[in-house]
Amino acid sequence: MLSDRFHSIQDGRVHISAAQASLFAKEVAGDFNPIHDPDARRFCVPGDLLFAVIVSRFGLSRHMTFKFRALLGGGVPLEFMENGDETIEVCDQNGKVYIEVTRSGEITRDKRVVEEFIRCYVAASGKNFPHTLKPLMESKDVMFNPDRPMVMYASMSLTLDRLDAASPELELHNAVLEANGKRGNVTLEYRLISDGKPVGEVAKHLVLGGLRPYCPDAMAGVLEEFYRLKARGSRYGVDTVES
Repeated sequence: MLSDRFHSIQDGRVHISAAQASLFAKEVAGDFNPIHDPDARRFCVPGDLLFAVIVSRFGLSRHMTFKFRALLGGGVPLEFMENGDETIEVCDQNGKVYIEVTRSGEITRDKRVVEEFIRCYVAASGKNFPHTLKPLMESKDVMFNPDRPMVMYASMSLTLDRLDAASPELELHNAVLEANGKRGNVTLEYRLISDGKPVGEVAKHLVLGGLRPYCPDAMAGVLEEFYRLKARGSRYGVDTVES
């Protein structure tokens, strides 16, 4: 999954260009948030891609928490600093921290296990919008700015009962939106399923920016643009993980 199409290594540091990050967002995550377009004024690298790089490099632990401290632009040389066995920091050459990871418990670096978990995690993220967020916003009578939709990661955590689950899938079982002025805090809780049985839990916390009263016409425009971009991606050979 993490070939040089999505990142590169230069002088021991990880580089993710805007083009690579955008390709990952569209091709792997099915994420057409304009903030991941290479020419976006406030472009940022998808949190899912950073998550995938970290787990690919350091393995999958039974307990992990990822806190997203700052938005990452394209082409920033990244250093991955292990502080003992329990903490990993992703930072730039000036020491600015973008992600802080805490971990504990048994760890696996089995390539198949790690890649299958990454794929099921990213596939679930691909359903955030519109499948989960649209009805959630509608139920609270709020929505993000239709001209500049802002949906960003705050944190995610996982607890795994086992590390050898075959063909895992994430099943959403709870979604909550708390609106506070122009900011919305979303909590998504998943069960990790393997062979029809729960084998772990994952929780994600997202931030919505620029909240305003829900407008069906404006949301219809957002959806039209989303599916237009998705169709254009398919025409150019971008096959997303969620149809």
